[in-house]
Amino acid sequence: MQHFTQLVNKKILLAYSAGIDSSALFFMLIEAEISFDIALVNYGTRAQSDVEEKHAIALGKKYNLKAYTIKAPLWKRHFEANARTFRYNFFERLICEHNYDTLITAHQLNDQLEWFLMRLTKGAGVSELIGLEPLTARNTTDGKPYILVRPLLKQSKAELLHYLERNNYTYFVDESNQDKRFERNQFRQEFSDPLLAKYHDGIKRSFSYLHDDKERLLSGIECIFIQDELRVLSLKSPKLRAKAADLTLKELGYLLSSNQRKEIEQKDSIVIGGKWAVVYQDHRLYIAPFLTISMPKKFKELSRVSNLPIKIRPYCYAKGMAPVKVTATYGSEYS
Repeated sequence: MQHFTQLVNKKILLAYSAGIDSSALFFMLIEAEISFDIALVNYGTRAQSDVEEKHAIALGKKYNLKAYTIKAPLWKRHFEANARTFRYNFFERLICEHNYDTLITAHQLNDQLEWFLMRLTKGAGVSELIGLEPLTARNTTDGKPYILVRPLLKQSKAELLHYLERNNYTYFVDESNQDKRFERNQFRQEFSDPLLAKYHDGIKRSFSYLHDDKERLLSGIECIFIQDELRVLSLKSPKLRAKAADLTLKELGYLLSSNQRKEIEQKDSIVIGGKWAVVYQDHRLYIAPFLTISMPKKFKELSRVSNLPIKIRPYCYAKGMAPVKVTATYGSEYS
């Protein structure tokens, strides 16, 4: 597994579902004597959902760790998108309330390939195709920093299943993963699982090379200011702004369409989906929630003098941010 040594002396929350992947990761962490707690979302969509929740609570008692659970509402539309938002809001609330600094998820090699193929069919560049990183620095909506760790990206589901069965560890199988009405399940059954079964080693090597290529490509993007949901990034080239916006908004919970990425490439100042202001100015990309509120003349003048982009000003005012602080020059940025 990747990055296990970096988990020592961290306060860790494991995103746990009782399925194959997170169960394998649970027991790997136990065997490595790494302290952690778990968090499970009960979506209530299957007969065994409550059984899995009880199993998580029982594991917490058995291994002397905290097991947080929550029941999700029953959404009638856009289940996957709503479930993801609800899930990460729950995790981040726990991170803030209990001061966790690390969130671990059990994404594995099959997940990487599924994402790659899904993005490939929609049109994407290298940074979008390689969407799952082993380590990602994030901030909660309240501004608390944490690290998202995915230590299983080099392990396939078949390898994790073999590990569980070899050690006689309990796990559950979510039958809804067979439902082809969900796009990810269709890609998994028809493409990624058959490909990995036949070309496992080559695909594993390819992802390693692609991650290296992505790192070199994104070396021209640097986040220089974060507060609440405001991000300021320094870019080596204006050609990087669509990639930078895509990665940043994804972190903030918003996925760009291909048309929106094109607009960002073509326009210096834009509002995305009526929700996000994206402004490229002076080698910097500013991203913040788009607000329309009244501001006092003094704040407007301070913003003008500080050269704070117009579409970014309302959010800064609403959050009490000084314009000069947002636009300050940072020594390591590109010029």
